[in-house]
Amino acid sequence: MDIKPIRDAAGYDRALRRVEDLWDSSEGSVETDEFDVLTTLIEAYERANYPMDLPNPIEAIKFRLEQQGKDAKSLIGVIGQRTRVYEVMQGKRPLSLNMIRNLHKKLGIPADVLIQPSRRPRRAAARRKAAQVVGGRLRKSA
Repeated sequence: MDIKPIRDAAGYDRALRRVEDLWDSSEGSVETDEFDVLTTLIEAYERANYPMDLPNPIEAIKFRLEQQGKDAKSLIGVIGQRTRVYEVMQGKRPLSLNMIRNLHKKLGIPADVLIQPSRRPRRAAARRKAAQVVGGRLRKSA
């Protein structure tokens, strides 16, 4: 077992190939130990070099509801009445601290996912589209 730190893409590729070779190792063998160490090194390298953004809070809520076989109606009482649920799920109202606590407690969604502001790409795209350069000046269309 000749394990070295993963410092670059070439080392990362070597580690991935070695993990493939070790995939079907017998439980309790030296190869299984090597597999465990390499996967830990690979995870650390990926975390440092390929960080993942947290999901959009509303998308995370929708995903968790789908996982549990529920729909937005099941949020009534968790984040408010029917109209409040609709506003939140449409991105028209931000999550309050109380809503975040309830969603974390009742749906098990990590608080750090819920705390971040909801991204509203459709509205931003509409704003960019509405802003037009006319006669060398920026003018917003109505």
